[in-house]
Formats: sequence, C-alpha cells, structure tokens
Amino acid sequence: MPPLSERMLDYLPLLATGLWRTVAVTVLALILASALGLVWAMLRSSGRRALELPARYIVEFLRGIPILVVLFYIYFVMPELGLDLTAFQAGVLGLALIYSCYIGETFRGGIAAVDKGQIEAAKSIGMKHRRMMRRIVLPQAFRIALPPYGNNMVMLLKDSSQVSVISVAELTMQGKMLASSTFDNMTVFTMVALLYLCLTIPLNMLMRRVEKRMGAAL
Repeated sequence: MPPLSERMLDYLPLLATGLWRTVAVTVLALILASALGLVWAMLRSSGRRALELPARYIVEFLRGIPILVVLFYIYFVMPELGLDLTAFQAGVLGLALIYSCYIGETFRGGIAAVDKGQIEAAKSIGMKHRRMMRRIVLPQAFRIALPPYGNNMVMLLKDSSQVSVISVAELTMQGKMLASSTFDNMTVFTMVALLYLCLTIPLNMLMRRVEKRMGAAL
C-alpha cells in the first residue's frame, strides 16, 4: 500500500469535488431557509389569528418529520405529482423546508425579545405596522437572533450530508464511494471529518466575530 501522504494526495481531488458540492447545497438551502423562515416568523408574530395559526401548524408539521423522510418524499414521491426535481434540487429544497422552521423560530424569538416599549412608542406616533417592523423591530431582532442563527448555519452544514441518501455526490457520498473502491476506510473518513472541520471551525469563528462587532455597535 502506498504511504499515507501519497494516498491522501490521491484522494483529495475527489473529496474536494464533494466538498464544493456540500458548500453549494448548504449555501443555497440556507438562503431559501432564511427567506422562508422570515416569512414564518412574520406570520406568527403578526397578531392575526388567520395568519398565525396556519403558519404554526405548517412549522410544527415540518418539524415533526425527519429530514430523510422529507428528502425521500420530495425526490421519489413528488415526481408522481408532477414536480420532477434533480437530486441536487430535491436536497436543497428538503433541507430548506426543514431548516426554515428552526430559523423561523429563531427569528420569532428575536422579534419577541424586542422591547415592547419601543413598539408602543412607534404605534403612538402613528407608524404603520410594516414600517415599524422594517425600521425598529427587525434590525434589533436580527441582532438578538444572530447567535442561534449561527448555530443553525453550522447544523445545516453538517446535515447537508444527509442529501447523500438521494444520490447527491457531496462530501459524505464521495467519501463512501472512495472508501468502497479503495478499502482504505480509516484514511478516507478521517479526511472527510477533517474537511468538515475545515468548514465548521472558520464558520464558528466568523460568527463569533460578527456577534462581537454587532454587540459593540449596540
């Protein structure tokens, strides 16, 4: 068997391909999940029962289903209903739907934590609800929600490995294929773990720095 360093150099290009696909899945799913999560948070914080109840039921429904089941449903069942997505698209959509619920609750918690006195003051001067949310509530809510939002980002990055079950060739899938062809399980999966750490550690450091800067700006 070749030396360890030589094997790692041989394996790296294939794993790097999976790594970039992992990044792509994570970034796209995060963008969609954040946008949809903000919608859930706004609806659940609207104070209107007709908007709040449907949003709450949808969020609780999605949170009660495992990610794998959602991925299987989108990829294998939805084509029978006329929505035929590629494995990559199905993976992004499935992760986005599930994580929109967690991110939505994070945003909702941030909105709820904003000082009620500021809201009453805005209402007392005749500020409309939409303008009040945009100029007063949401900027503060985002600062409050930033730490748990960062945790959601890291969890989404790690859970992106689950899209491998619908044949998306991200980092975990590439590692499985490489290990099955080389039988060098220890080296391959050690490299996979290290590559995930190369993503999560800088992300955690970045989020801590952003939190400190935003905290200093308050």
